Amino acid sequence: MGSIEEKVDLESDEEIPFNATQPTNKRQSFNFEANHAISPSKVSSLSVLRKMHQISLLRSIYIVLIKAKINVLLPFGPLAIMLHYLSRKHGFVFFFSLVGITPLAERLGYVTEQLAFYTGSTVGGLLNATFGNATEMIISIYALKNGMIRVVQQSLLGSILSNMLLVLGCAFFCGGVVHNQKVQDFNKAAALVNSGLLLMAVMGLLFPAVLHFTHTEVHKGKSELALSRFSSCIMLIAYASYLFFQLKIQPNLYSSLDEPRENNEEDSDEDEAPEITQWEAIGWLAMLTLWISVLSGYLVDAIEGASDAMNMPVAFISVILLPIVGNAAEHASAIMFAMKDKLDITLGVAIGSSTQISMFVIPFCVIVGWIMGKPMDLNFQLFETATLFITVLVVAFMLQEGKSNYFKGLMLILCYLIVAASFFVHIDQSNDDD
Repeated sequence: MGSIEEKVDLESDEEIPFNATQPTNKRQSFNFEANHAISPSKVSSLSVLRKMHQISLLRSIYIVLIKAKINVLLPFGPLAIMLHYLSRKHGFVFFFSLVGITPLAERLGYVTEQLAFYTGSTVGGLLNATFGNATEMIISIYALKNGMIRVVQQSLLGSILSNMLLVLGCAFFCGGVVHNQKVQDFNKAAALVNSGLLLMAVMGLLFPAVLHFTHTEVHKGKSELALSRFSSCIMLIAYASYLFFQLKIQPNLYSSLDEPRENNEEDSDEDEAPEITQWEAIGWLAMLTLWISVLSGYLVDAIEGASDAMNMPVAFISVILLPIVGNAAEHASAIMFAMKDKLDITLGVAIGSSTQISMFVIPFCVIVGWIMGKPMDLNFQLFETATLFITVLVVAFMLQEGKSNYFKGLMLILCYLIVAASFFVHIDQSNDDD
């Protein structure tokens, strides 16, 4: 009996550590199972969120890239790139790039309109002008790097002329035809401020040209360049001050007309709700602008070949045809906003884009050329500077009333045709600078 009891005691003593740890292991296993008992709901909620994000992304892709009928032209962009590397037929590359940019421009205007629901008309117009002018800035830096200073000057000048006459004219005309039963109003104060900035830009371009052609420079060839760089710094400071004044100091001065109009039109809820989210709109803006910039690069490379193929001067292509393509985004969105009776955004796109090019992009290119060691200046030659001066005066007179109609738009379009014909018969005296 004693031996049996000792064996039991020994067995019990040997089993004490095992029995002591077993409840803890059970407790741990219970906690582990309890934690995993909660995880299926978490996993299901995460999967639901992932599916919602996927559905939202697919819906956004459908709305932006598939829904509109004009998107059938999207394949022309990749086709232009293929032709550039396979056939080297610059005329076809130029044409297909032009056609491929058209739907991208229309979609860029649509996405900007969606973003304007979240930011307001002022910031929406500013964003559209900025994304639209990114193409010109990329092309200009690319041309500056290759020493094509005259092409930079002519394309930027053509962008200003196209925005002020063709884009604004088409917007006023289409808006007046759609709303022919009433006179469309816009914020006169904002238009006058932009007109003043454009006149300041004309002054910045005029003095270097006059200094050059009157031969009154202190140091021949150097004073003109030094004046251009100094004036560019002043113009950049003025544009930064304008943005601060517009967005911070007196924002109500620029967004006082669209908001009451939208409040009065709450009964018609056709397009008053955004179809994509704010961050989706920002992402699409960036992607569309990048793709437009890529196609614009191939477009620029095909200019000289297209000039030979179409028997057309390079200056005419740089001042007239190239800016039409570069301003396709502003063109589509400005017309779209005008047809929806949102003229404040239209002016922010068309006139705001002209102001941004003249007061920011051109001085920025001068500073970039200064850094690169390229003699980029503000001497755009007398013919081009005089054309810009007359254009600014005509548009300023059109905007001073604060009202628009289809006849004003028709006059601006006809003025652009006169400018286009003038550049078609104009011989550029500075082609040897390229």
